[in-house]
Amino acid sequence: MIRRTKGYIVPESFRNRPITPKVDIYSFGVLLLEIICCRKNVKPSVEDKNQIIPVDWAYDKYKEGRMDLLVENVEEAMNDMKRVEKFVTTSIWRIQEDPLLRPSMKNVLQMLEDATEVLGRTCPFPTTSV
Repeated sequence: MIRRTKGYIVPESFRNRPITPKVDIYSFGVLLLEIICCRKNVKPSVEDKNQIIPVDWAYDKYKEGRMDLLVENVEEAMNDMKRVEKFVTTSIWRIQEDPLLRPSMKNVLQMLEDATEVLGRTCPFPTTSV
């Protein structure tokens, strides 16, 4: 039986894979996206149905290079898109479908503190993407 908060359930929970410590890394990635986008993880009352689940929507905007749309109502963020891109990229790495591809918490903190380079673009949902 899955006992997780809606919107934070890791993909391996649905595939009968073993749960690893990387579960918390996934959840932190979702939380980071919530903070960046200034919204809850699941928001069924949005006009654009593509925005219901921000993880999917954020990845689409990330892929399109339109991360400005994630923070369009936050003036401070709009004035620092380099930082927004770093945070979005870091969160995308955290929500990888394959737990082995998720960075360690130490690596994530180093990325956020500019102690290490943020890894390049990748698709967090390789087995479910077209």
